Amino acid sequence: MKTKAFYLTITIVFLSLTTVFGQSKTEKFKVYGSCGMCKTRIEKTAKSIEGVSKAEWDKKTQILELTFDESKTSVDQVQISLAKVGHDTDKHKAKDETYNALPGCCKYERPSTTTKKEK
Repeated sequence: MKTKAFYLTITIVFLSLTTVFGQSKTEKFKVYGSCGMCKTRIEKTAKSIEGVSKAEWDKKTQILELTFDESKTSVDQVQISLAKVGHDTDKHKAKDETYNALPGCCKYERPSTTTKKEK
């Protein structure tokens, strides 16, 4: 009986430490796109980045909800990766050639407020 209590205590302590010291953070930001193919590309690109545990893009609002480990990546790094596959954010703009190579259904109205053009 004491052994079960000991393991239960150790498990609770471990879970508490994981919660306290975990670097998990959730952010939301706009990613421009227009269709289901965009959703797939955006989510796949974001999830391919080390440290990203969740990426869900809403087609209607064009908002990406991102959960990631701050010690492994940042919102800026994710936005740069998204721009490299053709999707503008408010901070990073895809190269014109990359955007133009997207399928026709993926063409979205490009914002004029993006500041950095990806190389």
